[in-house]
Amino acid sequence: MGQRGYRCRSVALSSAVADYPWEDSNSFLGLGPEFTDLAGSRVALLPVPYEATTSYMEGARRGPQAIIAASRHVELYDHELDTEPYRVGIHTHPALELTAGGPEAALEQLREAYADVCAGGQFVIALGGEHTITQVPVHYWADRADGELSVLQFDAHADLRDSFHGTPWSHACVMRRVVDRARPVGVGIRAIDLEERRLIDALGLTMVYGEQLGSGDWQDRVLEALADNVYITFDVDFFDPAVVPSTGTPEPGGGTWEQALTLLRRVFSEKKVVAADVVELAPLAGLVAPDFLTAKLIYKMIGYWQLGAMNG
Repeated sequence: MGQRGYRCRSVALSSAVADYPWEDSNSFLGLGPEFTDLAGSRVALLPVPYEATTSYMEGARRGPQAIIAASRHVELYDHELDTEPYRVGIHTHPALELTAGGPEAALEQLREAYADVCAGGQFVIALGGEHTITQVPVHYWADRADGELSVLQFDAHADLRDSFHGTPWSHACVMRRVVDRARPVGVGIRAIDLEERRLIDALGLTMVYGEQLGSGDWQDRVLEALADNVYITFDVDFFDPAVVPSTGTPEPGGGTWEQALTLLRRVFSEKKVVAADVVELAPLAGLVAPDFLTAKLIYKMIGYWQLGAMNG
């Protein structure tokens, strides 16, 4: 399919020049001001191109930009939902460039910015960047949830190490930094160490391992383990690397597009999803399919959120 028509203008143009083929705006989906104005939008995206503790392949800092660029080619009409989710209004914040002065200082900056972003009342989806950023929104929503908060973690890794490569702020430790505030439920997990396995058993955490996806009642197990309030963190290495090779720590096996969407739709329908993030896309030059998949995944989440909000 060729490039679609210029669906919206990024700025107000005079009638004399409005019909020229101007490039789409740098907002998610290339939307213009009538659907991206902050005050009128019900969804807000926060790009956080943070990368400081990558342990294998670098590039997650380029993830948010690649997602937004690919999103301009996503169809606005969702045939599954028979709706155009973008009409709820989707505001794309500028990328938040966190300090390079160490993870603690960067996370403190993000903590302040995230609180201000959420003050507008939109459904916020953060775009990583590395998985380390997830602890900030989880703590924010754990402090504000009416009751217990669960974290639905799509991931290849449990991320429950107490320290990794000499730092407790590594992307491999992010769930360990939140487990005392919100209960993680892992989906697609297929790489853990012995320390993590012992912690999972000691805390009685629910983990759907990669080899269990698609078999038996795995989705029911997830729904039963989740509290009424849910934060979703989606590490794209959840997917089989044959589908998404563009990630810093790929693991063989993993989930499919259909498995992810089926579970997401149920969670948005049956639980209160307070916010979300999508992290760890590390774009590869000349390989756009994973970028596009990630952009469409975010748009699907917005559509499911819209459906849940309408039925809630």
